[in-house]
Amino acid sequence: MLRKGNGFFLLELLLSLSAWLMLSLFLIPELIFLREQSKKAQLERESLQLLYEELWAKEAGNVSFSNYTVVKGGTHFQIFWGEPSPSGQKEVCVQVEDVEPNEKKFCEFFQP
Repeated sequence: MLRKGNGFFLLELLLSLSAWLMLSLFLIPELIFLREQSKKAQLERESLQLLYEELWAKEAGNVSFSNYTVVKGGTHFQIFWGEPSPSGQKEVCVQVEDVEPNEKKFCEFFQP
């Protein structure tokens, strides 16, 4: 139990271990949540980058109005063009298909 030196009580050791356990019980779910949010933000950033790259390439006249799929790191980004509106604008959309069941879609208009 108590040594005649500068040792620890068994009770002190158990209390410090239980405090670390309680901290980890609160912090591990937060870390998991932050990792998921970071992944979602990265997917959104990549899809918006693809969307604006497609708009810039069309503005420069380098691409046609065609639908295609880009695969980056196991994530599928579908790029597709919509029908022109009466004002002459065409809509370009990027749809993200990840391993999760939810899909996101980002759209912008292109006016030739």
